[in-house]
Amino acid sequence: MENNQPIIVKRVKKTAGGHHGGAWKIAFADFATAMMAFFLVMWLMSSATPEQKRAISGYFQDPIGFTESASPYAIDLGGTPTPAPERTLNPDVSETPESQPDETGVSTDQIETLAEKMEQERLELLLQELQNKVEENPELQRFKDQILFEITQDGLRIQIMDAENRPMFALGSAELQPYFEDILLAMADTIRAVPNKISVSGHTDAKPFIGHGDFGNWELSSNRANAARRTLVAGGYPDEQVARVVGYASSALFDREDPFNPVNRRIDIVVLTKKAQRAIEGEQGAGAEPSAQEPGPAGSPPVPPADALPADQLRERLNIFETGNSPLDQLNNQ
Repeated sequence: MENNQPIIVKRVKKTAGGHHGGAWKIAFADFATAMMAFFLVMWLMSSATPEQKRAISGYFQDPIGFTESASPYAIDLGGTPTPAPERTLNPDVSETPESQPDETGVSTDQIETLAEKMEQERLELLLQELQNKVEENPELQRFKDQILFEITQDGLRIQIMDAENRPMFALGSAELQPYFEDILLAMADTIRAVPNKISVSGHTDAKPFIGHGDFGNWELSSNRANAARRTLVAGGYPDEQVARVVGYASSALFDREDPFNPVNRRIDIVVLTKKAQRAIEGEQGAGAEPSAQEPGPAGSPPVPPADALPADQLRERLNIFETGNSPLDQLNNQ
């Protein structure tokens, strides 16, 4: 008997596995975002200044205590949030006005320190340039033993001194010798390259001046300092850049062991720092409380400190030299 039952062939189709879910993608995306945020924070911490870090820390400690004009964001390189002590909820958050950062995020103290450092570097460069000019100029090189450069707290001091047989001025007068005039003219062009003002002072030795009764070493030293100023101006130095011209006679000897040493006869040119310039112009004591008066020489009335005087009175005081009435030691320290 024939079997007519149909033959059934099962064909199994193999396919790839089905969808198992995408949770790992979400986890990887969260991880990548966290890493990006981490590196962003690390970059901000490395590029932010200490003042910005302190401001950010203050924001998180007391958000209410920050002024409305400051940035509302904790991290904002374009803003400079500053504490408002009258509104703060944290009594520990307080800063002195001197240490508070300004619009640039830099405190006043830092600005002054940076300015003084830049000014010091500028004076050192000027010192090097003047020394090079003396070494390279054959005319000046002959007199290099009479020229002394040094950096002081008031600025760059240039001292030009007499030699035994080579005086800067004619005997007993303010007439410049040709070589000294050449030295001043050569230096004028270099000194005027910096914006600092200068102070010119004249000095004599202790030998009494023989001449008219109303003319002595005080007048002679003042006239010689003024003659040096006129020569600098003739060499192109701006007259308005001269802050002071003063004569000290023999009150500030270079060689105190030998008051008659020719080196005591000299001209001092000081390229002033801004601080020394303000002291000369009477700005140092502006707005300060008046201090006690300093005693003058014996037999003279008390002399007020120089920084308590107005600018016009200070200049008048520096240009008046009367034997027995001028506080020379105080002037030398200013």
